[in-house]
Amino acid sequence: MQIEHRIVIAATPATVFRIYQDVQNWHTWDPDTKQATLDGPFQVGSRGRITPPKGMTVPMLLTQVEPDRCFTVVSKIPLFGMLFEHELKPLAGATEVIHRVSFSGLLSYLLGPMLCKQLNAGLPITLSRLKALAERSA
Repeated sequence: MQIEHRIVIAATPATVFRIYQDVQNWHTWDPDTKQATLDGPFQVGSRGRITPPKGMTVPMLLTQVEPDRCFTVVSKIPLFGMLFEHELKPLAGATEVIHRVSFSGLLSYLLGPMLCKQLNAGLPITLSRLKALAERSA
């Protein structure tokens, strides 16, 4: 089960990626994040925690980081995993930003449909807030 949303931002991939690297401020543009922390640099293997507005804090692990191109976060709890992919595609004078979420594990059949509904409602807001922040920073 996977969902994906896209937006075009009038900023460079480097500008957007700098916002991604500022993990402790994800909550300022992502309404699905109450708090996020990273124990170490923004690189593969770094671990942290993310807390949604409703629900429990879950661990996160950076499994892919390519500056100005993409990064991937994995969050796992028993019998359920979420993979968050963030991709940046350069365009003439802009960047296409793609956020993709997929679910795995036995509980994905139970939790997946509910989370898909929430994410399909929340990701467009997240992307529009990211766009506003990046375009102000550009």
